[in-house]
Amino acid sequence: MCRSATRWARPCTRAQAAAALAALGLGALQFGLRRGGVRHRLMGRLWVGLMAAVALSSFGISGLRQVGPFSWIHLLSVVTLVLLVRAVLYARRGHVAAHRWTMIGLYLGALVITGLFTLLPGRIMGHVVFG
Repeated sequence: MCRSATRWARPCTRAQAAAALAALGLGALQFGLRRGGVRHRLMGRLWVGLMAAVALSSFGISGLRQVGPFSWIHLLSVVTLVLLVRAVLYARRGHVAAHRWTMIGLYLGALVITGLFTLLPGRIMGHVVFG
């Protein structure tokens, strides 16, 4: 089972993992760069796109099935999509502090903390990463 973990991870799961890892790295880089410039805005747009891909791809994964094909993770995906829109609107309207804290919250909550839960024993990503 350990060797075949990546084989039984569905394409949607693999796409989500790739987008999440890219968003994790890009987000960490973004925190270290100067804010407000062209590079920040371009990288931010890419990060928002990656996060949207992570959230949207979760609807193709239904392993927990707590309510029909959905689980609490899908609720988190909806919240993530709403917060992404709010964060972009905050930035466009010049509400820099609200934008900053929303993005930090998304990075920590929707990527770091949620990502750690996916690595628990018995989860697909735990098998993919740890074998």
